Amino acid sequence: MTWANFCLRHFYEYIDMNMDNEWKWIQKALGNRSLMPFVEFMALALYHPVNGYYVTQAMNIGARGDFYTSPHLSPLFGECLARQVIDCWEIMGQPIAFELIEMGAGQGILAADILQAIAQICPKLSEHLTYSIIERSQSLKLAQRHHLAAWGSIVQWREWETIEPASIQGCFISNELVDAFPVHQVVWQDQALQEVYVGLDGDRVKEELGPLSTPELQEYFDRLGINFEHYPDGYRTEVNLNATDWIQTLANRLHQGYVLTIDYGYSADRYYNTRRTSGTLQCYYQHQTNSNPYLNIGLQDITAHVDFTTLAKRGEDAELTALGLTQQAYFLMALGLGDRIAALSQTETQNIQEINDRLQTRAALHKLIDPTGLGNFYILIQSKNLSTTESSRSLRGLTIPERF
Repeated sequence: MTWANFCLRHFYEYIDMNMDNEWKWIQKALGNRSLMPFVEFMALALYHPVNGYYVTQAMNIGARGDFYTSPHLSPLFGECLARQVIDCWEIMGQPIAFELIEMGAGQGILAADILQAIAQICPKLSEHLTYSIIERSQSLKLAQRHHLAAWGSIVQWREWETIEPASIQGCFISNELVDAFPVHQVVWQDQALQEVYVGLDGDRVKEELGPLSTPELQEYFDRLGINFEHYPDGYRTEVNLNATDWIQTLANRLHQGYVLTIDYGYSADRYYNTRRTSGTLQCYYQHQTNSNPYLNIGLQDITAHVDFTTLAKRGEDAELTALGLTQQAYFLMALGLGDRIAALSQTETQNIQEINDRLQTRAALHKLIDPTGLGNFYILIQSKNLSTTESSRSLRGLTIPERF
């Protein structure tokens, strides 16, 4: 058993011994209050330092866990992202110091795939590259350190507080991060926009509607030009104020370079469509989905789709330029995934095991571009402080793929 695995095992034993009854730790968080905004409940359920999902279930991601992400399917996802990063570096004139920062790096699988691909495709960039990770989950940090140990000092872990404003030259990347930010829930009820609050009724969670906890919620919709007077009574949706804070923080730290945000979501007109009456909140437990965040508290993931319109607009307010929004399927195909899929069919072999391996690989790659699944994710690409010449050059991932 490696030292990292030993630490992980005893870390979870500690959690098991110290796990409070779920109602007790919620009651403790409430304090003298009878209710808390849903956003606070979601933050507890996901990020409580002992009982939160990303502590108790941090390693349950992948085929045996609650859900899997694109990096779990194939290292070619990371290879395609590496090609885009190389493209960014070249457009920027191949700067000597180039920092790639991944925010919310999971178990470190994507980081390892990107680093390996860059080393193989563009060794020159590897010589100038620092790969930094911003991660709030201590258990995931342990997994990342174990998974990325072979890369030595190239990889480092940083906190937002230690990154100086306008100090980063390079690229920020996130994959399925923003959907996990705690969200406010609001309901249009009785001709008023109200907020969802959470409390306890004995040993059961209860919901109540109340006044908005912050004027930023109304301002959010005002900026989008949304008037709820024409919406049906009982219309429920989400507001991700944490995402707006995040993009502003990120833009503040970036001096020159790019931001790649990969996630599932919609433009604002689709997100806040009058027919989407129940919002987008989803929960994942053992590869099953449900819409009840009050089940399996601390043991199931809770997510909400991303409003890419607001993410782009708030980025513009912080001096980020939106270069394009494209679906993951088109992005990956433009970066060579189609060629890799075709090559699996063109190379002849009579070896049964090799044939089975290729079929499994091909099936995994098709999942990455499946329009009903991961292929329908979006990639928002933003930039900051590029020269006129640099801005005029098209990024490979935003070009029309040759084969699809």
